[in-house]
Amino acid sequence: MANHKSALKRIRRNEAARVRNKYQHKTMRNALKKLRAEEDKKAAETMLPTVISMLDKLAKRNIIHVNKASNLKSKLSKQIAAL
Repeated sequence: MANHKSALKRIRRNEAARVRNKYQHKTMRNALKKLRAEEDKKAAETMLPTVISMLDKLAKRNIIHVNKASNLKSKLSKQIAAL
């Protein structure tokens, strides 16, 4: 167990950050799944900017890698263009 107050605080903060990151990552995955399942082009085009914004924010905060965000945005754009 931790011997210092600062170590105990760091444990609490790490757990809070882990839960927050997990929630944001799961929300992003659900949004991706919903967008991929969309068959109406108009609806998909209106959802795309929201999902791209979400990916950019997660990449900026290092929850997902920058290149992963770029790859996902590219693939989603191609898929929606093909609808």
